[in-house]
Amino acid sequence: MSIQVGDKAPDFTLVTKTADGPETVTLSELVGSSNLVLLFVPMAFTGVCTDEFCDITKGISVYEDLDAKVIGISGDNPFAQEAWAQKEGIGITLLSDYEHDVAKAYGVAYDAFLPEANLIMGGVAKRSAFVVDKSGVVKYAEVQDHPKDLPDFDAIQACLKSL
Repeated sequence: MSIQVGDKAPDFTLVTKTADGPETVTLSELVGSSNLVLLFVPMAFTGVCTDEFCDITKGISVYEDLDAKVIGISGDNPFAQEAWAQKEGIGITLLSDYEHDVAKAYGVAYDAFLPEANLIMGGVAKRSAFVVDKSGVVKYAEVQDHPKDLPDFDAIQACLKSL
């Protein structure tokens, strides 16, 4: 079962790749400074994931104006994520959930990713969105079962406006 509205957001520490090298990012260290939008995606370099993060990057000022930091999470390694971000112009923080522990903690890991295509890759994150307020409580939760279905970004923004 995925994390629900009203739950305390599970803490995590993941790796991101910056110009200075790999760095860790811990959720509990971000809580309190702004509201957070956690966007889980299945895989870097895929069409829908690329479109989602490029669209978010283009409209990032909307989230900044709502006092929110947007973070993308996938199971790709941080070096692949950095190459993806550079190639596509993705400007949000990307975190590597390489072991899929965070996807499992949030209840958004596939048991089998695209089994109809014989792709049995358990642990891959379902496309999901969570809004975490400054106290660390989940205020919005959405999990898509089909990897091509995007979160409702109007509902995410409405949630942020209410905080």
